[in-house]
Amino acid sequence: MKLELKKYVLELKHTFTISRESHDTQDTLIACLSLEGHTGYGESTSNPYYRITFESMQAEIEGIRKEIESFDFKDPEGFYEFLKSHNLSNFSICALDLAAHDLYGKLKAKPLYELWGTDNSQYPVTNFTIGLDSVDKMIEKMEEQPWPIYKIKLGTDNDLEIVKKLRAHTDANFRVDANCAWAALQAIQNCKELKELGVEFIEQPLHAEDWSGMAKLKKEAVLPLIADESCIVEEDVERCAGYFDGINIKLTKCGGLTPALRMIKKAKELDLKVMVGCMTESTVGISAIAQLLPQLDYVDMDGALLLKNDIAEGVEIQENAKVIFPEENGSGVKLMK
Repeated sequence: MKLELKKYVLELKHTFTISRESHDTQDTLIACLSLEGHTGYGESTSNPYYRITFESMQAEIEGIRKEIESFDFKDPEGFYEFLKSHNLSNFSICALDLAAHDLYGKLKAKPLYELWGTDNSQYPVTNFTIGLDSVDKMIEKMEEQPWPIYKIKLGTDNDLEIVKKLRAHTDANFRVDANCAWAALQAIQNCKELKELGVEFIEQPLHAEDWSGMAKLKKEAVLPLIADESCIVEEDVERCAGYFDGINIKLTKCGGLTPALRMIKKAKELDLKVMVGCMTESTVGISAIAQLLPQLDYVDMDGALLLKNDIAEGVEIQENAKVIFPEENGSGVKLMK
């Protein structure tokens, strides 16, 4: 099996701001695994919050290049266990795991959702994310990208006022992501007012480790609560069940499709809603997420829509939010450059 690593700097259409950071570009690592005339592609983006850079991922993967290229590849699950045994970060494992799944589907001549026994004729609509900015700029972004569901990034001193002003400009469904910025009592009050403003749910209102605050909030919140930073890996799903109504799985954070599939299964057993989110990936990462669509309640896979220029072809999200699955097998990815 041949391994190739590529670095891309993805340029965003607009500065993307959340409660703790802003950026205009996104470094991303594309892993390419080739076998028997087929190539699978996987992606992981850099992330300052988790101290992940392209260089740190590259160094980890290059450190076991010989082992990867000599690995007797049979299926993605066996390859994932092999990667875990080498103590790579989940971000590095994700890029390789996604590539392995894409490769496997291409070798089997089937898209992944079909290999998993799911039907892609029904799927949740992705939201479109509006990052923090001046209210005028946030409204401008909505007007530029009319969409049925917006995820609004919050975490300021005037969050409610922002949502009120945005609501005046659209009847679209709203979801709110506070990115750990609120305190429990603040979140309880915000939920009441945000419900009146047509907000569907709140994502990660409190700090990831504020479990006592979450216990209080869960008792009094009038809106569903979705875990993000509090639910990173498989082991977190069961703990979140007592504090949240659902989880947002990020492939980069959990280590790829292999653990994500197990997290989805566990969440459903615990009667949790399941969402999969993105980390401003290109179409490489978004196409992998799309394979999970039939299994999800919610999805946030707008990463490629936020880019000035994409680097790949694969799953396409049209202006009406309809998803077009490619004829290519696996995740359906082809690099354009």
